[in-house]
Amino acid sequence: MIDFQLDEEQQLIEDTVTSFASEQIRPAAHDADESCTVPDSLVEQAWELGLIPGSIPEAYGGYAQEPSSAVTGAIVAEGLADGDLSIALHILSPRLVVDPVLHLGSEEQKGEVLPTYCGEKFVAGSAAVLEPTWDFNFLDMATTASKNGGGYVLNGSKCYVPLAASAPYIVVYAKDDEGVLGAFLVKTGTPGLEIGEREKNLGLLALETYEIELSDCRVDESARLGEDASEMLRRARVAQSAMAVGVANASINYAIEYAKERDAFGVKIGQKQAIAFMLADMATEHAAARLLNWEAAWKLDQNEDGMREVALARQYTNDMVMRVTDNGLQVLGGHGFVRDHPVEMWVRNGRGFATFEGISSL
Repeated sequence: MIDFQLDEEQQLIEDTVTSFASEQIRPAAHDADESCTVPDSLVEQAWELGLIPGSIPEAYGGYAQEPSSAVTGAIVAEGLADGDLSIALHILSPRLVVDPVLHLGSEEQKGEVLPTYCGEKFVAGSAAVLEPTWDFNFLDMATTASKNGGGYVLNGSKCYVPLAASAPYIVVYAKDDEGVLGAFLVKTGTPGLEIGEREKNLGLLALETYEIELSDCRVDESARLGEDASEMLRRARVAQSAMAVGVANASINYAIEYAKERDAFGVKIGQKQAIAFMLADMATEHAAARLLNWEAAWKLDQNEDGMREVALARQYTNDMVMRVTDNGLQVLGGHGFVRDHPVEMWVRNGRGFATFEGISSL
């Protein structure tokens, strides 16, 4: 039976993350969006919460007592994205490397990589999934990994690659000679890996993302993480859906508070039936999306395939976050179009979820 009652540790994590997001991330979100930069001091504060080392076993320098839970990861992603999506993705970027190494890596790979993410300072991680084509399919990528001698040769183009310029590792997803999706641990600076200029996007202005080119980029056979990496993209989709839930939650709460304070024709606008019904619909869709995604995460924790649940959650949350953030802007009327209010930023960021692929993980 599915049970979403949080245990004591999960409740502590949720309380900690929610408090940090509201007290530290949210106040910094506007300036980060305007300056297109995430403050290093804020990243280091977030690192001190121990969210990444807390998912890594003690044998590799972390302090996790048991395997990381997808439901717990969803709770963290939701809470941080409620503060700000760009900052949340920056803070959680190490998971893009840690998660596939934990779940697919050999003992040698774990021993080499995981201690890097257990130190006193933040270390970025990155993953290259999405390709700059209209017909992208993560199960049938154009990026190839051809077996050659004692290793693989990677060729292809990727976009929306977060923190590629500062991460020591990029996990590149590519199709092998048998058509199987593989994940390859590539060190930045490897010949054949070219990192382009920073992308200019509609949303996620504070998050650095890049296009990269792989031109006969050769890696050793030991760079491959497991045989089939499709599980990792299911986990990434659950993480992204969780962040969509977080962004929607921020928009709902802001709109509700505004509706309680704003007067129109002698009454608070929240008392107007059109506004009240809109807010109720927003809250209903948000709750439904959260439960769908938690079910998908729970399936992964039970070591089940979860493909159907992940697909349903992703589809619903992608649509939900667009509707909810747009309605949140409408509640504010003309004020919603002004950058002094965060609702327009949430619309821009929310619109991107239908495009994002593989920029976060659990």
